[in-house]
Amino acid sequence: MAIHLPIRQLFIDGEWREPILKKRIPIINPATEQIVGDIPAATAEDVEIAVEAARKAFSRNKGQDWPSTSGAYRAKYLRAIAAKITEKKSELGKLEVIDCGKPLDEALWDMDDVAGCFEYYADLAEGLDAKQKAPVSLPMETFKSYVLKEPLGVVALITPWNYPLLMGAWKVAPALAAGCTAILKPSELASVTCLELAEVCREVGLPPGVLNILTGLGTEAGAPLASHPHVDKVAFTGSSATGSKIMTSAAQMVKPVSMELGGKSPIIVFEDVDIDKAVEWTLFGCFWTNGQICSATSRLLVHESIASEFLDRLVKWTKKIKISDPFEEGCRLGPVVSGGQYEKVLEFIATARSEGATILSGGNRPKHFTKGFFVEPTIITDVTTSMQIWREEVFGPVLCVKTFSSEDEAIELANDTHYGLGAAVISNDLERCDRVTKAFRAGIVWINCSQPCFCQAPWGGIKRSGFGRELGEWGLENYLSVKQVTQYISDEPWGWYQSPAKL
Repeated sequence: MAIHLPIRQLFIDGEWREPILKKRIPIINPATEQIVGDIPAATAEDVEIAVEAARKAFSRNKGQDWPSTSGAYRAKYLRAIAAKITEKKSELGKLEVIDCGKPLDEALWDMDDVAGCFEYYADLAEGLDAKQKAPVSLPMETFKSYVLKEPLGVVALITPWNYPLLMGAWKVAPALAAGCTAILKPSELASVTCLELAEVCREVGLPPGVLNILTGLGTEAGAPLASHPHVDKVAFTGSSATGSKIMTSAAQMVKPVSMELGGKSPIIVFEDVDIDKAVEWTLFGCFWTNGQICSATSRLLVHESIASEFLDRLVKWTKKIKISDPFEEGCRLGPVVSGGQYEKVLEFIATARSEGATILSGGNRPKHFTKGFFVEPTIITDVTTSMQIWREEVFGPVLCVKTFSSEDEAIELANDTHYGLGAAVISNDLERCDRVTKAFRAGIVWINCSQPCFCQAPWGGIKRSGFGRELGEWGLENYLSVKQVTQYISDEPWGWYQSPAKL
């Protein structure tokens, strides 16, 4: 399928600008391994210009042009962006596919979610107006107090490649709703649709500098952005290793950060389930988005009494998954995003085999592909808790399996991880589901499902999966500062010190 990729520049201060050093990065279609275009590569020089543009937009007209406007004013722009995304849904979905390899059906679903996210935060922006000057109850009648919620300032938004435009929306929409100005830096592995978001912002007339979009390498653009002294907050989604570096640089200036990092999430399947329903949720929880999802429930814990039958059906279902060019109708598994990621996933599988695990299904390039970064959906058994495949995030279509005999053992195994993003439990006993939910050490829990995500509900983890919450009202709070205002309202003098007139 011939898809035209627009030639874009960096988006700074409402305009397309060529990178100062004129560098560009090739775009490789992961399904064909062909170069299909390129993106601009920002460096520290461009970061300086973008941050300055964002600062000017924040302070222009003493803030009256953006941060100090009404939430209803900002909501109009968010709704206009949502409408444009919907209008361009087909085009954007196809660009997403050619850029990161996800099946077209998934990419189109993502575009609906992008539009929905901007609409949702438009509503919350309007709601902010009514929440201003919320009164605080005080024990003294001579004072009154209220709270103002104000934008933090200029924010750096650094996003990953697995949901390029959607992860951008998760940060851009609440940041703009709050009244912040922003610099979005998407992953160099998948930036195409984020540059199209810039075009959308230009078309709807978003004030210059409110949103700036820089594409480029993490070391050359992301690092100087995260450490810039005039950036007031960093919001990051990505690996724990990069998150640690961002925290280190932010700490030098006591700069707030929020982070959604890696995961190695468990899914517990008890013996009382409908096996086919549980199998499908298990597959969806790990192989959705080509297995490249931070919350993937990639550690299956299945009760020993049903393990044999469950795994037999799991393999049969897995072999029915359509692995194809992501543009093909009915595709349910496309390529991973890049050659580097492809090699990393295969190395994880090889290491598991060398450590004594069994590759029950998959583990190779699909036989009908000689090109493209395709990896068969892989199921690995005979896993011990010391193995790499149990402990480390793969970010590919790889599921590892252990059995358990009791609820306590299942919980112990589920929590045996440095991460704490998601967790799932599947059982017809809802009281047991409630007990397990409370016992999970994770920020997100799914009962009798895996991976549903709604922009109204909070998203984020604990432990090495990060801190802070995106989505819902919590996502908006990420970009707001709370200001206490207290007023003395009595006609009487305070009276703590004696007046000279009375001496």
